[in-house]
Amino acid sequence: MTTDLDDLQEEHVLSTVDLEGPDRFTQDGLGWTPWLAPLPVEEFEDRHWAGVVERDRAKMPYFALLAREPEILAARTLTDFDIFQNPDGGLPFAERELSAAAASRVNGCVFCASVHASAATRLSGREADVQELLDHGTSAAVDERWDALIETARALTVTPSEFSAAHIDRLHALGLTDLDIADVIAGAAFFNWANRLMLSLGEPTIPRRRRA
Repeated sequence: MTTDLDDLQEEHVLSTVDLEGPDRFTQDGLGWTPWLAPLPVEEFEDRHWAGVVERDRAKMPYFALLAREPEILAARTLTDFDIFQNPDGGLPFAERELSAAAASRVNGCVFCASVHASAATRLSGREADVQELLDHGTSAAVDERWDALIETARALTVTPSEFSAAHIDRLHALGLTDLDIADVIAGAAFFNWANRLMLSLGEPTIPRRRRA
Protein backbone atom coordinates (compact mmCIF):
# COMPACT_ATOMS: atom_id res chain seq x y z
CA MET A 1 0.00 0.00 0.00
CA THR A 2 1.41 3.41 -0.98
CA THR A 3 1.47 6.21 1.59
CA ASP A 4 -0.28 9.45 0.61
CA LEU A 5 2.56 11.99 0.70
CA ASP A 6 0.12 14.92 0.71
CA ASP A 7 -1.15 13.68 4.07
CA LEU A 8 2.38 13.24 5.41
CA GLN A 9 3.46 16.70 4.29
CA GLU A 10 0.92 18.18 6.66
CA GLU A 11 2.67 16.42 9.55
CA HIS A 12 6.13 18.07 9.55
CA VAL A 13 7.58 17.40 12.97
CA LEU A 14 10.15 20.15 13.47
CA SER A 15 11.30 23.26 11.69
CA THR A 16 15.03 23.18 10.97
CA VAL A 17 15.48 26.33 13.07
CA ASP A 18 14.75 24.18 16.13
CA LEU A 19 17.59 21.76 15.39
CA GLU A 20 21.26 21.79 16.25
CA GLY A 21 23.25 19.65 13.89
CA PRO A 22 26.86 18.43 13.93
CA ASP A 23 29.46 20.61 12.21
CA ARG A 24 31.87 17.78 11.38
CA PHE A 25 32.08 14.05 10.79
CA THR A 26 32.25 12.28 14.12
CA GLN A 27 32.23 8.88 15.79
CA ASP A 28 30.01 10.27 18.55
CA GLY A 29 26.43 9.07 18.70
CA LEU A 30 24.05 11.40 16.90
CA GLY A 31 20.32 11.83 16.78
CA TRP A 32 18.29 12.06 13.59
CA THR A 33 15.17 14.14 13.05
CA PRO A 34 12.77 13.32 10.21
CA TRP A 35 11.05 16.00 8.17
CA LEU A 36 7.92 13.84 8.00
CA ALA A 37 6.15 12.21 10.90
CA PRO A 38 7.18 8.64 11.76
CA LEU A 39 4.42 6.11 12.22
CA PRO A 40 3.41 6.22 15.92
CA VAL A 41 4.20 2.95 17.66
CA GLU A 42 0.60 2.68 18.89
CA GLU A 43 -0.47 2.48 15.24
CA PHE A 44 1.80 -0.44 14.42
CA GLU A 45 0.03 -3.54 13.14
CA ASP A 46 1.53 -6.97 12.50
CA ARG A 47 2.80 -5.93 9.07
CA HIS A 48 4.65 -2.96 10.59
CA TRP A 49 6.30 -5.10 13.27
CA ALA A 50 7.33 -7.51 10.54
CA GLY A 51 8.78 -4.57 8.64
CA VAL A 52 11.11 -3.41 11.41
CA VAL A 53 12.15 -7.06 12.00
CA GLU A 54 13.46 -6.24 15.50
CA ARG A 55 10.87 -4.52 17.69
CA ASP A 56 13.33 -2.15 19.38
CA ARG A 57 13.96 -0.53 16.01
CA ALA A 58 10.45 0.93 16.13
CA LYS A 59 11.80 3.36 18.77
CA MET A 60 14.16 4.90 16.18
CA PRO A 61 12.56 7.76 14.21
CA TYR A 62 14.18 6.67 10.92
CA PHE A 63 12.80 3.13 11.02
CA ALA A 64 9.45 4.28 12.38
CA LEU A 65 9.19 6.59 9.38
CA LEU A 66 10.15 3.84 6.92
CA ALA A 67 7.61 1.57 8.62
CA ARG A 68 4.94 3.47 6.71
CA GLU A 69 6.01 1.16 3.85
CA PRO A 70 6.65 -1.98 5.94
CA GLU A 71 7.21 -4.49 3.15
CA ILE A 72 9.92 -2.32 1.60
CA LEU A 73 11.44 -1.74 5.05
CA ALA A 74 11.57 -5.48 5.73
CA ALA A 75 13.50 -6.09 2.50
CA ARG A 76 15.84 -3.22 3.34
CA THR A 77 16.47 -4.45 6.87
CA LEU A 78 17.12 -8.06 5.94
CA THR A 79 19.56 -6.95 3.22
CA ASP A 80 21.34 -4.73 5.76
CA PHE A 81 21.62 -7.57 8.27
CA ASP A 82 22.93 -10.02 5.68
CA ILE A 83 25.65 -7.64 4.49
CA PHE A 84 26.88 -6.51 7.88
CA GLN A 85 26.09 -9.37 10.25
CA ASN A 86 26.33 -12.60 8.25
CA PRO A 87 29.12 -14.65 9.92
CA ASP A 88 29.33 -17.23 7.14
CA GLY A 89 32.74 -16.24 5.75
CA GLY A 90 33.67 -13.08 3.93
CA LEU A 91 35.27 -9.83 5.05
CA PRO A 92 35.83 -9.15 8.78
CA PHE A 93 32.91 -7.21 10.20
CA ALA A 94 35.08 -4.17 10.97
CA GLU A 95 36.03 -3.82 7.33
CA ARG A 96 32.46 -4.17 6.13
CA GLU A 97 31.67 -1.24 8.42
CA LEU A 98 34.70 0.63 7.05
CA SER A 99 33.35 0.26 3.52
CA ALA A 100 30.00 1.72 4.58
CA ALA A 101 31.71 4.55 6.49
CA ALA A 102 33.80 5.44 3.43
CA ALA A 103 30.72 5.58 1.19
CA SER A 104 28.92 7.74 3.76
CA ARG A 105 31.93 10.06 4.01
CA VAL A 106 31.88 10.60 0.23
CA ASN A 107 28.11 11.13 0.17
CA GLY A 108 28.18 13.55 3.09
CA CYS A 109 25.84 11.51 5.28
CA VAL A 110 27.15 12.53 8.69
CA PHE A 111 24.71 10.32 10.60
CA CYS A 112 25.48 7.12 8.69
CA ALA A 113 29.20 7.85 8.79
CA SER A 114 29.05 8.19 12.57
CA VAL A 115 27.22 4.88 13.00
CA HIS A 116 29.52 2.85 10.77
CA ALA A 117 32.73 4.59 11.79
CA SER A 118 32.04 3.92 15.46
CA ALA A 119 31.22 0.30 14.62
CA ALA A 120 34.49 -0.02 12.66
CA THR A 121 36.35 1.33 15.69
CA ARG A 122 34.54 -0.97 18.12
CA LEU A 123 35.22 -4.04 16.00
CA SER A 124 38.81 -3.22 15.04
CA GLY A 125 40.15 -1.18 17.96
CA ARG A 126 41.61 1.29 15.42
CA GLU A 127 39.94 4.51 16.49
CA ALA A 128 42.67 6.84 15.20
CA ASP A 129 42.70 5.19 11.76
CA VAL A 130 38.92 5.41 11.46
CA GLN A 131 39.00 9.05 12.56
CA GLU A 132 41.59 9.75 9.87
CA LEU A 133 38.98 8.73 7.29
CA LEU A 134 36.37 10.99 8.85
CA ASP A 135 38.71 13.96 9.21
CA HIS A 136 40.46 13.83 5.86
CA GLY A 137 38.11 11.88 3.61
CA THR A 138 38.90 8.96 1.38
CA SER A 139 42.26 10.42 0.36
CA ALA A 140 43.55 9.75 3.89
CA ALA A 141 46.42 7.24 4.03
CA VAL A 142 45.99 4.58 6.71
CA ASP A 143 47.67 1.36 5.62
CA GLU A 144 47.87 -0.64 2.41
CA ARG A 145 44.85 -2.87 3.07
CA TRP A 146 42.52 -0.23 4.46
CA ASP A 147 43.57 2.25 1.78
CA ALA A 148 42.56 -0.29 -0.87
CA LEU A 149 39.20 -0.96 0.83
CA ILE A 150 38.48 2.75 1.16
CA GLU A 151 39.47 3.44 -2.46
CA THR A 152 37.16 0.67 -3.67
CA ALA A 153 34.26 2.16 -1.70
CA ARG A 154 35.12 5.64 -2.97
CA ALA A 155 35.15 4.57 -6.63
CA LEU A 156 31.79 2.80 -6.32
CA THR A 157 30.32 5.82 -4.57
CA VAL A 158 31.49 8.51 -6.97
CA THR A 159 30.12 6.53 -9.92
CA PRO A 160 29.99 2.75 -10.36
CA SER A 161 31.76 3.02 -13.71
CA GLU A 162 34.87 4.31 -11.93
CA PHE A 163 35.17 0.93 -10.19
CA SER A 164 37.26 -1.38 -12.37
CA ALA A 165 39.19 -4.62 -12.58
CA ALA A 166 42.18 -2.71 -11.21
CA HIS A 167 40.41 -2.38 -7.86
CA ILE A 168 39.71 -6.10 -7.76
CA ASP A 169 43.30 -6.92 -8.73
CA ARG A 170 44.60 -4.66 -5.96
CA LEU A 171 42.41 -6.37 -3.37
CA HIS A 172 43.34 -9.83 -4.62
CA ALA A 173 47.03 -8.90 -4.34
CA LEU A 174 46.42 -8.04 -0.69
CA GLY A 175 44.99 -11.51 -0.05
CA LEU A 176 41.26 -10.78 -0.24
CA THR A 177 39.08 -13.54 -1.62
CA ASP A 178 36.22 -13.07 -4.06
CA LEU A 179 33.79 -13.36 -1.13
CA ASP A 180 35.72 -10.67 0.78
CA ILE A 181 35.57 -8.38 -2.23
CA ALA A 182 31.84 -9.02 -2.62
CA ASP A 183 31.38 -7.78 0.95
CA VAL A 184 33.35 -4.59 0.23
CA ILE A 185 31.17 -3.94 -2.80
CA ALA A 186 27.94 -4.75 -0.97
CA GLY A 187 28.76 -2.49 1.98
CA ALA A 188 29.52 0.49 -0.27
CA ALA A 189 26.68 -0.16 -2.71
CA PHE A 190 24.06 -0.57 0.00
CA PHE A 191 25.07 2.65 1.72
CA ASN A 192 25.15 4.57 -1.53
CA TRP A 193 21.42 3.88 -1.62
CA ALA A 194 20.83 4.17 2.14
CA ASN A 195 22.66 7.51 2.41
CA ARG A 196 20.56 9.04 -0.33
CA LEU A 197 17.36 7.86 1.29
CA MET A 198 18.31 9.18 4.72
CA LEU A 199 19.58 12.51 3.35
CA SER A 200 16.25 13.08 1.62
CA LEU A 201 14.09 12.39 4.68
CA GLY A 202 15.67 14.27 7.59
CA GLU A 203 18.87 15.50 9.20
CA PRO A 204 21.34 14.57 11.94
CA THR A 205 21.14 16.30 15.28
CA ILE A 206 23.26 16.58 18.38
CA PRO A 207 21.54 14.89 21.35
CA ARG A 208 20.43 17.45 23.92
CA ARG A 209 22.55 15.83 26.64
CA ARG A 210 25.70 16.70 24.67
CA ARG A 211 24.85 20.27 23.74
CA ALA A 212 26.94 22.94 25.40
